[in-house]
Amino acid sequence: MKKDRININKVSPKAYEPIFALHHNLTKSSLTNSEFLLIQIRGSQINGCAYCVQIHIKEAIEKGEKQYRIHALPFWEESPFFTEQEEIILAMTEQVTNISLSGLSDELYQKAITTFGEEKVADIIMAICCINVWNRIGRATLLTPEPSQS
Repeated sequence: MKKDRININKVSPKAYEPIFALHHNLTKSSLTNSEFLLIQIRGSQINGCAYCVQIHIKEAIEKGEKQYRIHALPFWEESPFFTEQEEIILAMTEQVTNISLSGLSDELYQKAITTFGEEKVADIIMAICCINVWNRIGRATLLTPEPSQS
């Protein structure tokens, strides 16, 4: 049974302000909606944040993402459903989310810079960091998804 934990937004709302601002800025960045949502979903899957997985999948479907692509995300490397650019973004999401294992490889970093340029690589890295912050808050405070109203 889960114990109630603090709601950081209620206890310390100012602590959330920079995270909300980062998220808002990323929605207006060089990332497409689809790219941003792929980062959010895949990062949340890796981190085991059920709350974020559910809300971002719901948002992705509402914005037109295909369910077969969402189902294939954990297996994107073997899937034919993702573009080369999306594969770079997903590989970066995995390496940055699991940064303690071996960091972001020079090979992948250079491939990203060549493909996207510095501005978009910066946006990708910040989007990955943003979802990792939200996942850690969700896991630490045991946020749980609301039952589906569909």
